[in-house]
Amino acid sequence: MTRSNDVLLVHGGTPLEGEIRVRGAKNLVPKAMVAALLGSAPSRLRNVPDIRDVRVVRGLLQLHGVTVRPGDEPGELVLDPTHVESANVADIDAHAGSSRIPILFCGPLLHRLGHAFIPGLGGCDIGGRPIDFHFDVLRQFGATIEKRADGQYLEAPHRLRGTKIRLPYPSVGSTEQVLLTAVLAEGVTELSNAAVEPEIEDLICVLQKMGAIISMDTDRTIRITGVDQLGGYNHRALPDRLEAASWASAALATEGSIYVRGARQREMMTFLNTYRKVGGAFDIGDEGIRFWHPGGKLNAIALETDVHPGFQTDWQQPLVVALTQASGLSIVHETVYESRLGFTSALNQMGAHIQLYRECLGGSACRFGQRNFLHSAVVSGPTKLQGSDLVIPDLRGGFSYLIAALAAQGTSRVHGIDLINRGYENFMEKLVELGAKVELPGGGNAV
Repeated sequence: MTRSNDVLLVHGGTPLEGEIRVRGAKNLVPKAMVAALLGSAPSRLRNVPDIRDVRVVRGLLQLHGVTVRPGDEPGELVLDPTHVESANVADIDAHAGSSRIPILFCGPLLHRLGHAFIPGLGGCDIGGRPIDFHFDVLRQFGATIEKRADGQYLEAPHRLRGTKIRLPYPSVGSTEQVLLTAVLAEGVTELSNAAVEPEIEDLICVLQKMGAIISMDTDRTIRITGVDQLGGYNHRALPDRLEAASWASAALATEGSIYVRGARQREMMTFLNTYRKVGGAFDIGDEGIRFWHPGGKLNAIALETDVHPGFQTDWQQPLVVALTQASGLSIVHETVYESRLGFTSALNQMGAHIQLYRECLGGSACRFGQRNFLHSAVVSGPTKLQGSDLVIPDLRGGFSYLIAALAAQGTSRVHGIDLINRGYENFMEKLVELGAKVELPGGGNAV
């Protein structure tokens, strides 16, 4: 049964206007917090957003004896791993299902304690993200793994050893696992076909500040020379380019104008090119980027998602909402998560015309061809969206439903909004600041 405070009433049809701020990236900050476990001295992480994934990792760190306290400035955490200890299995298991981050505790805990327990994992249901590869990698480093009813128990009877690994796909999570394990392993680790997202580079910067030796080649190969000890770090997390793009798409879909303080051009160049092709406008400043709908028609486009430096899969869902307002047929080919286009059924319910296909409607190499996944879409527009009852399926799809509800005529009831808190800091307060007409059932605004 949906809790009343997990439902948002959205009265659509009003352009979003104003300014919001994005802080550190959801796909970096929790991983940088885990990295603090590897150090022999306290670490200081700045630009930390107040999101659920951060709270989950904070709780897990504290269970393992890490002291986590606010720093001197807003959005700063000081993490002291001096007294790392084993955690109670029941306490760890209480976090099961709330996040996929616990899998990244394996390497650091094996180095610090010689063992680790990983509960069942949660996260967004957007396609296969198998954890078996994480465990296969850890075995290559020398860990032993015992599957139990409540999770996985890992041991490292000897110091972990560097190894050669080639990823079948440049997975971000798998790359993070290797980095967090290899930095204190004996010898050299060579990782081929690695992910090279900006958040991966920022994690490497964190680890290098701690004393790690890591090099990145232009062919997606990362080499890590293990060291005997790491210290702490002082780091400001890079801004969340995925949240920034979500607000940019909201400005476009609602015919509004949003200044995203904290957004940076460098990590968003691919998105900005596509945004401009659709017909959106932006102005880049030293402190952020303003995104707006310049008036007139939006353009249909052909779009394929890909790993960095391609168009990010997390940018796709919010932008698809804007594409329902573009003139003509837009083609979207999703090559990263096979089930990520499932959210479009709710958009059709609101009046959009989106047809899904099993064929690869694009030229990029794709893992999902001939595998019966609905991973391509044709969006016919422009269509007028009407308010509806919406149930949020996942983090980015959920924010996309919010955008659709804001762009639609009439009132929508959006269920499951708590899921958006995983990756969007104070999103309801930001909506109100931008002039959105939102309220909780029973009256009162959402904040």
